[in-house]
Amino acid sequence: MFNRKFLTIVFISSIGFISSCKAGLLGADTPVNAQPAAPAEPIVVNGMRTSYADVVDKTSPAVVRIRAEIKETAPKQQGFEGNPLGGDDFFRQFQQRPPQNQRPKIDVGLGSGVIVNSDGTILTNNHVVDGAEKITVMTNDNKTFTAKVIGTDKLSDLAVIRIEGEGLPSLPLGNSDTVRIGDMVLAIGNPLGIGQTVTAGIISAKGRKTGLSDGSFEDFLQTDAPINRGNSGGALVNLNGELIGINSQILSPGGASGGNIGIGFSIPSNMAKSVMDQLLKDGKVHRGRLGIGLQDLSSDLAEALDMKNVSGIIIGSVLKGSAADKAGLKQGDIITAVNGEKIEDGNVLRNKVAGTAPGTEIKLTISRDGKEQEFTATLEELNSDDLKKSPSGQGDDDGTKPQNQGGKLGVSLQPVTPQIAKQLDLESDSEGLVVTEIDPTGAAAEAGIARGDVILQVNKKKVNTVEDVKSALEGVTDKVALLVSRRGQTSYVLVRL
Repeated sequence: MFNRKFLTIVFISSIGFISSCKAGLLGADTPVNAQPAAPAEPIVVNGMRTSYADVVDKTSPAVVRIRAEIKETAPKQQGFEGNPLGGDDFFRQFQQRPPQNQRPKIDVGLGSGVIVNSDGTILTNNHVVDGAEKITVMTNDNKTFTAKVIGTDKLSDLAVIRIEGEGLPSLPLGNSDTVRIGDMVLAIGNPLGIGQTVTAGIISAKGRKTGLSDGSFEDFLQTDAPINRGNSGGALVNLNGELIGINSQILSPGGASGGNIGIGFSIPSNMAKSVMDQLLKDGKVHRGRLGIGLQDLSSDLAEALDMKNVSGIIIGSVLKGSAADKAGLKQGDIITAVNGEKIEDGNVLRNKVAGTAPGTEIKLTISRDGKEQEFTATLEELNSDDLKKSPSGQGDDDGTKPQNQGGKLGVSLQPVTPQIAKQLDLESDSEGLVVTEIDPTGAAAEAGIARGDVILQVNKKKVNTVEDVKSALEGVTDKVALLVSRRGQTSYVLVRL
């Protein structure tokens, strides 16, 4: 059966796809055969463990199967606005009224979940239950319950649901911060709807970011324990029988039709606990917001910007009136530490800020013009609107023709006018140069510059005319750092000439 919520994004076109691992296949769930009583201690031969049965006996009863149902109604007959297939013209050929006795289609998806409290509180993925009108939970001993959604969080792809019960088997949450690369783990879930399955592997990496979750609040544990579609929301456990992750995504060479190749991703238990506690308390997640655009500082970018410090996170933009702006942070500052803790990864900083309650003061160590300074910022609350990106577009011709600056960059540039700013959803008094044409074989194209991008600086020098760009590039022969605004987001782009 077609999966209503199986999401897929390209990871690397020549390698494969990252996809959420919720099953879209209905089949007979095969009950797990009862195992013989496990020995009191793990079986160890010549110092090597030969069985995980004791861990499985301890953890598997708390992992459940989830069946989510949603009714798909027939499309409206007046013009088919909002047709998800985007084929309005085609469908207008068939605007007859559907039969009166036609039943709405029931789309069903299967996933997994973990009971984390004996009162029936279950952690799972948001994409497993998103939009469901009916959620049925099946326990490992084949008991069936109707579940209620307590709260969902799309930004972390987590959800909390609950079933009515007492004394239900549950899994304690472990401390995912103490997990080490190389630790043995078990993945338990409901792959492809065939019934509960247990696989073993190790932690392959930590702090992974795939870009699938909205807002990029990701800090995945990567594992080679085989995970397939339907494992979404299932458990990743350590050999102490603790829940250290919620299985969420897989890297698959065949996209939606592909299987496991040993690269799976789990949401760390510490992040899951923070989200769960807030959903249980308020029904929503409160995240801190600093109000900056940031990117990692590479040695090449630091050299192009004539910076001695190559460690930290560079601020690409500061939102007016934001917590960062009020604290005195500026575009071009380098964040080297938060509350005294060294920071070298932008994703770590993003998660640390988001995981801090709004209204909290944080201390930022900043490198500015080679000098270290301390700033204190009071975090605001992140709203969903803050994550919406501005649309891109091309400016109207107002008589100012683009000028070719082909040579080194391989682009045609045009000063940003009020009309162009409106098209690009920028402030009316915005400055810079918009890229109107680009040589696909040029240096700028190779660096990822595209039409509609606005170049604000060249090697830290503001540019408002083509002559400004030529002047800034004079004498530069190897690489140049451009400050670029794209869809409301500002960042540095290193261009190798």
